[in-house]
Amino acid sequence: MLVVDDTPTKLYILSSWLRRSGHEVLQATGGVEALGKVRDLRPDLVVLDVRLPDMSGYEVCERIKADEATSSIPVIQISGAAITPADRTQGLERGADAYLAEPVEPDEFAATVEATLRYYRARQRAERMANRLATLTEVTLEMNSADTFEALLSTAVEGASRILGRRAGALAIPPDGRTRRFVATPPSTVAVSKAVAPDLLLRIGAMSLGNAAGTQVFTAPAEEWLQLMPDAGVGGGDDGDGGGDATAVFCRTKVGRPPVCLGVYAAPPLDPDETNILRQLGQALALTADALRAYAEEHAIALTLQRSLLPARIPDTPGLEISWRYQPAVDNVEVGGDFYEVLRLGDQVLLAIGDVQGHSLVAATVMAELRHALRASLLGPVDLSASMALLNNVLRCYHRRMTATVCLVLINPATGEMEIANAGHIPPLLIGGETRYHGLGNLLLGVADETYRVDRLTLGEEESVLMFTDGLIEDRDKLLDESLEIVRSMAEASDEGLEPFCDRLIRQFGAREDDVALVAFRRTKAA
Repeated sequence: MLVVDDTPTKLYILSSWLRRSGHEVLQATGGVEALGKVRDLRPDLVVLDVRLPDMSGYEVCERIKADEATSSIPVIQISGAAITPADRTQGLERGADAYLAEPVEPDEFAATVEATLRYYRARQRAERMANRLATLTEVTLEMNSADTFEALLSTAVEGASRILGRRAGALAIPPDGRTRRFVATPPSTVAVSKAVAPDLLLRIGAMSLGNAAGTQVFTAPAEEWLQLMPDAGVGGGDDGDGGGDATAVFCRTKVGRPPVCLGVYAAPPLDPDETNILRQLGQALALTADALRAYAEEHAIALTLQRSLLPARIPDTPGLEISWRYQPAVDNVEVGGDFYEVLRLGDQVLLAIGDVQGHSLVAATVMAELRHALRASLLGPVDLSASMALLNNVLRCYHRRMTATVCLVLINPATGEMEIANAGHIPPLLIGGETRYHGLGNLLLGVADETYRVDRLTLGEEESVLMFTDGLIEDRDKLLDESLEIVRSMAEASDEGLEPFCDRLIRQFGAREDDVALVAFRRTKAA
């Protein structure tokens, strides 16, 4: 308590009454001195005389309340001279929480102090809780934005440490089955990865929920916690780990799913509000971990399905060096419709690339249908125009709202004679001599009846062809022609093999928002 009065007797009496009630007392005899102590020491309450030698108590109170850092500190004004209703009104209007006119009885003074402190403590608790809930919301949003288990656990422990001001730790099991553990210690609250025993979560679960689903908050004695994690530093340490007992929340959303655990050191013990915050953080961690685990599993399933629909291997093709790449979209769980195909047809080789509209299981199944229809069309005499017409009819008859782009190239490696049929796809890039894109083809598949043109040309020895889907080069902030020219310039300047060139091409455009498929082939010199 800070008592401010320039009368020694009154200063002594008020201080004595407060000390008798168990309070620690500071004293000041002027307004400037009082403001300095309020700013530096942040007392829980100020008892303020109205008449001070350097400034009025009204002004001192106003300055305390005007400062955001001290505005919540309660002020009781007391005066033996300013005792009229107008004086009391002015004191309350200028920020005082209570106003006492002398003479005042010790019991009345003590009761006023306690009543004011109750309000102050309730306000402190409400403000602290509001700040914690605001931070909890921020941390939960950050957790939901995490794209790896490491980022998720790091965010959870940093948030718990920041909100509760305690050393925190978190445990979870990602899809790879290896338990991850992170800890954070205030004031820095920077998460650090820690070694962990494989069965640690099971052992913690035995102390709480076991194999059941739900959420349980429990407190483990220091000795038990130290047995679980010998490096936890319970009881203090040079690295700042300290602790004693630990309070943790153990969560499992459904029976059979991996649990998560989020805990803090419990010295001093957590109050009900802190326990509730820890419970909410633990539940948010469990739900986010489940979502992240499901996303990872779906992504793995999608990639497996996608790759199962593409050629398992490229056949040996004497006279041709062939390189291919398939790169799924970086953030897309759904399968896409990009595909490539390489088929030996006697002395000839067919190379195809295509892109079915959309990202979905439907797009992937349509892509598979087109690949099978293309293969069926090549069982008899090879006619690229007829094959393309068949693919167009498949879409128009059975998938009326779907479109696709496809480019077919048929080459005889021995002679270099090559046929190209293109239905709305990016033209193949001819590399060698003059590096250029082949001319535009016909309308894309699935739109209208179309007669598909077949262009014939000859590919020289050591000349190459590059075919790719638009996912490689499409960017929201760049014209398509600019990206096409980047590819052409890279191919023209390249003197490396197809494999390193394809790798460099993928690196040039980086992670993509759409799937990427590409096929490059070079006619090699005759043996």
